[in-house]
Parts: sequence; C-alpha cells; structure tokens
Amino acid sequence: QVQLVESGGGLAQTGGSLSLSCAASGRTFSSYAMGWFRQAPGKEREFVAAISWSGGTTRYADSVKGRFTISKDNAKNAVYLQMNSLKPEDTAVYYCAASPSGPSYFDFRYDVWGQGTQVTVSS
Repeated sequence: QVQLVESGGGLAQTGGSLSLSCAASGRTFSSYAMGWFRQAPGKEREFVAAISWSGGTTRYADSVKGRFTISKDNAKNAVYLQMNSLKPEDTAVYYCAASPSGPSYFDFRYDVWGQGTQVTVSS
C-alpha cells in the first residue's frame, strides 16, 4: 500500500510560481499512476493533472494546461506539480493521489490520497 504526504503549498502572488511535492512510501509506488486534484472552498474537488506510472503520459485540466507541469521520479518515490503563472482561481487545497489503473481524470479511480496542502494566490 502507498501512503502520500504533500508539501510545498503556500502563498503566491498572481503571476507567481509554486512547486508542490508528494512523497510516497511503499514498495509499489512505481506501479501507480499519480494525480493532483484540488478543492476550493464551497466547490467540488476537481482534476488538475495526472501522470502514468512510467511518466510517459500526462494529462491536464484545460484550466491549467500550459501553466502547470506534473512530473514523477520513481527513484525518489515522489511526484511534483510545478505551477507557474498562478491565478487567484488556483487557490485551493491540493491533493495528490495514486491510481492502480492509469492516469485518470476521475477521482474515483484513485484509491490512495494525501492529506492536502493549501495554495493561496493573492490578486
């Protein structure tokens, strides 16, 4: 079983950058696809980005495409989300998640979740 811990959230200004990390424990990390989701106050959790177990396939929500980059380092048991050109609407709690079935857009495909890290973008 994989366990996930996010870090790197914080406060940024509009147009700024933040980098999120997700550290995984567990021997089977390399076989999981990984995703990032976010949830803003009063809103449903939404897909942000996902990456296949090999790192060869990535998927992004339209709202972050071209601004965010997901990457995975199986040797370090970590997945990252580089966020550039941040906007106030990116403000949310960001969660990383692991999926045994591929880099899905759908949260029900992910069976392990981190505790979340807050990202706040000021205007």
